[in-house]
Amino acid sequence: MKLNLDIKVPSSDAWLKAVMDNFNAFLQDHADCERKASAMAMSFVAKYPDRTEIVPELIETAIEELEHFQSVYEIMQSRGLSLQHSIGEDPYAKALVSQCHSGIRERFLDRLLIASVMETRGAERFKMVSDAQEDEDLFRFYKELWTSEAKHGHIFVKMALLYFEKDQVYDRLNWWLDRESEIIENLEVRAALH
Repeated sequence: MKLNLDIKVPSSDAWLKAVMDNFNAFLQDHADCERKASAMAMSFVAKYPDRTEIVPELIETAIEELEHFQSVYEIMQSRGLSLQHSIGEDPYAKALVSQCHSGIRERFLDRLLIASVMETRGAERFKMVSDAQEDEDLFRFYKELWTSEAKHGHIFVKMALLYFEKDQVYDRLNWWLDRESEIIENLEVRAALH
C-alpha cells in the first residue's frame, strides 16, 4: 500500500532539457545526492538510536543509497568524469530544512517527511530522465532508480506513522508538499537532481 503522497507540481521541461544538455554535470550532482542520501539515513540512526523499530530499515536504505552512488560513480568513470573535491550546497534541501520545527519530537517528524518528499521528487525526476534516454543501459538504470526512490518515499512515511498519529502525519506531509511546490517553482533551473 502506498503511504506517501504525490508531489503537487511537476518538474518542468526546462529542467529536463538542462539535464539532457549537460548530462555529465547531472551525473556529478547525482553522485553527490546519493552520497548525501546515504549519510542522511545513517544520521537518523545516529540521532535516534532509541527508535529501534526503524533502525534496520534506515540501515538498509543507507546501503541501497550507497549502492546507487557506486553505480553512478561507475557510469562517471566510463565517461572519464571525476568526483568533485567537495559536495556543493543543495539549495532545494537547504530551503526545505530551513522550515523544520525546532522541537525535538516535531523536528523528528519533519525530517522524516522531508526525506519522503525529497525521495518522491527524486522518483519523478528519475522517471523523466529514464524516459528521455536513448541509451538502453541508462534507460534501465534510471528506471530502476525511479522505482527505488518511490519506495523510499513510502518508507519514510511508514516510519513516521510508527511514532505519530495518522492525521498529524498527513496534515504535516500535505503542508510540506505545499512548501516543496513553492521551492521547486522558484529554484534556478540547472543540470542537477534538485
